[in-house]
Amino acid sequence: MAERSAKAYGKLFEVRLLHHYWLDDGPTLFDRLPAAQQERYLLNYNVGAFLEITPTAATEKRLKAFGALWRKTKSGFIAAAPSDAALPLDTVLEWSLKVIDPEFFNYTALTLRPQSIRECYTSDKSTRYRFKENVPVFSNLTGASRGSGESKSLFLSKEIETLDAGDGIEALFEDGGALCQLTADQTGGAPAFQTLESDAGSMPVFANQNDVPEVAAPEGVTDAPSRGLLLADDLPADLFALVRLTATRGDDDGFSFVGNDGKPLASGPVFEVRFKNRRAWWKWIGRDGSESLSTEPLPMTFYGNASIEGKKKAPADTVKTEMAGTAISKLVSEIFI
Repeated sequence: MAERSAKAYGKLFEVRLLHHYWLDDGPTLFDRLPAAQQERYLLNYNVGAFLEITPTAATEKRLKAFGALWRKTKSGFIAAAPSDAALPLDTVLEWSLKVIDPEFFNYTALTLRPQSIRECYTSDKSTRYRFKENVPVFSNLTGASRGSGESKSLFLSKEIETLDAGDGIEALFEDGGALCQLTADQTGGAPAFQTLESDAGSMPVFANQNDVPEVAAPEGVTDAPSRGLLLADDLPADLFALVRLTATRGDDDGFSFVGNDGKPLASGPVFEVRFKNRRAWWKWIGRDGSESLSTEPLPMTFYGNASIEGKKKAPADTVKTEMAGTAISKLVSEIFI
């Protein structure tokens, strides 16, 4: 009788793609809900309803070479490798994220800037490059963390920084230790913003404008976009974002998913991407044509916000932009009562 051998696999890493539109309860952050409520919301959560997760061809080839596997989960995806596998320390694995729910762009913050494709040529027209503007790259080499020890959380987004003059509406920024968000485009005067939390360090590191990398233009290309992604042959043109994971990180080994010998860790890291739900001014419109506006932008969430200010109806999923010249002055969600 032929002998059968079982190969032992261990978790290489897990990536959780958590969207606060589906997980927050009105103004209450998911992380601050009771444990039982968090568990219930996660049971109903399915990232596959709005994002399609696909490894690049190069990543599939590398995983196969290592005998590794990956699988989608309701909250993201997970990768596993044989316990005796040895990965090169500079191994890079990539997954593209494609939006499959059109409403995603209505309830997700920081999705107003167009992700247009630009074709550029070298000065002698011998080589063509394709770029896609405003594509975020979520990476364990540049991600930020919160907490320490067993309570350390690993985010694939860059740290949220102070406000930049080029930041537009919905940009997240740190101001005096607080987490803030622009509520209008900057026009040269004092910026219009909300303080979301007085202690930014107590909040998750949300996906933010700093996740869109600066473009290093190839030699001879002078008209590349300033920020975005060079589209390699195995990257689809319709991607919304890219998850890029490297086996080791020199300045913080908590973000590494193999040891110095290239073997999987005893407990693979869990990485998180946190998509911020949109905040908008709520405009209630009565049957008689009367209108009233909320006193500040309010969060759009699947759970819990229909009763804010005593109103019985939730805001519309579609958000309208109000303009002041060429600048966006407000994001408005209408509610017919």
